[in-house]
Amino acid sequence: MVNILIASCGTRNKVVQYFKKALNGCGKVVATDCSANAPALYDADVHYIVPRITAANYMEVLYDICRKEQITGVLSLIDPELSLLAAHEKEFKDLGVTVIGSSYELCERSLNKWEMYKWLTANGYHTQKSYIELDAFLADVKAGKISYPVFVKPAKGSASIAISKAEDEETVRLLFSHGEDMMIQEYLTGQEIGADCYIDLKSGKTVSIFTKEKL
Repeated sequence: MVNILIASCGTRNKVVQYFKKALNGCGKVVATDCSANAPALYDADVHYIVPRITAANYMEVLYDICRKEQITGVLSLIDPELSLLAAHEKEFKDLGVTVIGSSYELCERSLNKWEMYKWLTANGYHTQKSYIELDAFLADVKAGKISYPVFVKPAKGSASIAISKAEDEETVRLLFSHGEDMMIQEYLTGQEIGADCYIDLKSGKTVSIFTKEKL
């Protein structure tokens, strides 16, 4: 039997449905969320309302669910929780639970856009100019190395929260003064393409990749 725990399921009804279809009666899907209004909860075989992921007792609540429901694999559907699960991989393993996700290091790099920018540039990838220091950005504007509009967002943001297009210095300063750990990026136009890669947990090899146009 394979019992899957999907944490922070939110509105991802299709994901819950896909897991149920794949298990085909050979296990159950358990879903959790901090809000009873999360619709994906009610597509699962079993669901729990849990504290926010920042709560001091959050991990203990997940461990208790894993014991009660005999969970064999756990994953999250929100970016910030991926690092949290990865950081407690040993505790889950002691319970017989496999964390379905990347290593803590990779999760943190993916969540932190500034760290990802540094990694991309260090490894020779072409990517948009990025700044976390306002003075460095303004100096490059003055030197003609970057121009408006630019994109301003939290360096560790998720779900497109607090992202803005800024047309001038005044707007950039305003956004920086009202946010924490903000970053500025060169504004890129064109068709956005998303790429999803699926990697086998046992072999570590990529088994499927597909791309899609963002609307």
